[in-house]
Amino acid sequence: MGDSGEEQEEKSESVVTVIVAALMNLAIAIAKLIAGLLSGSAAMMSEAAHSAADTVTQIMLYAALRNSARPPDEVHPFGYGRTAYLWAVLAAACTFVAGGLFSITHGLHSINSEAETDFLVSYIVLAIAFILEGVSFLRTISQVRSESRQWSIGPGTLLRRTPDTTLKAVFLEDAAALTGLLLAALGLALTEITGNTFYDGGASVLIGVLLLAVAVSLGRANVSLLVGRAVSPRLRAELREELEASEDITAVGELLTLYLGPSDVLVAARVDFRDGASGAAIERTGRDAEARLRERYASVKYVFLSPYGPPDDHPAHEAPYED
Repeated sequence: MGDSGEEQEEKSESVVTVIVAALMNLAIAIAKLIAGLLSGSAAMMSEAAHSAADTVTQIMLYAALRNSARPPDEVHPFGYGRTAYLWAVLAAACTFVAGGLFSITHGLHSINSEAETDFLVSYIVLAIAFILEGVSFLRTISQVRSESRQWSIGPGTLLRRTPDTTLKAVFLEDAAALTGLLLAALGLALTEITGNTFYDGGASVLIGVLLLAVAVSLGRANVSLLVGRAVSPRLRAELREELEASEDITAVGELLTLYLGPSDVLVAARVDFRDGASGAAIERTGRDAEARLRERYASVKYVFLSPYGPPDDHPAHEAPYED
């Protein structure tokens, strides 16, 4: 199935956004690295690792957008949507190792080191980074609120349940970035006031713990979707209600749903048709039900309806590896 012009435009805009974000994070990472080397601050080095991990994450999100947009083919008839979750899992692992573990170990090693007092460059870099990250975070909050209003749910529920883990990743990464910048500035200030590097190293450790928490949260969400997750109970109930509203369908038995990607849902159901319904009526009802579901829910891409009937006594089995 081909994408509409509007969907292609949205994907193009997403790719440009990811590329710009990656370049911005790379520039911030280099600036933080230079400031960290000049000041000897463990917190600044942790922030440099944080921004570097964010840069790699953006690159992986770019790869996810490019690969998941590939159309279905004979080998992958339902498309490549779930490759987005694979790349997101890899991005979470990168944040866990490159960001979290590095920040914690570097902070612990720097707690008893010799204190530096010239943190002016670090403060300037932190201030500029905070402004840039703040603008990005405000845009993300606006998007989350807009989508939550669209689905008539709270922003927190949206972030927990959305199959678009890119949105969740951007939100958590922006929030972690702002929190990390504040921790780094506090650690530098306390170290400068007291002359004790415990605060700078402690800030680095806290930044690492923050990144580990973000990485674990994103990893769990994407692994769940990669394995195969159903839609929310609320949406599942609405799908059942819509199917049962069909003229020749008297009941819906087993209803299975599956996210095939951030914007693709598969619906499969066993339905009981009205007694006496002709083959033509059953066929028409199936077509109409599929059309209504796809019209009402843009994410529903595939609908399979199976009528109740006696199971085959001896179902055929195919060789699992036969070409």
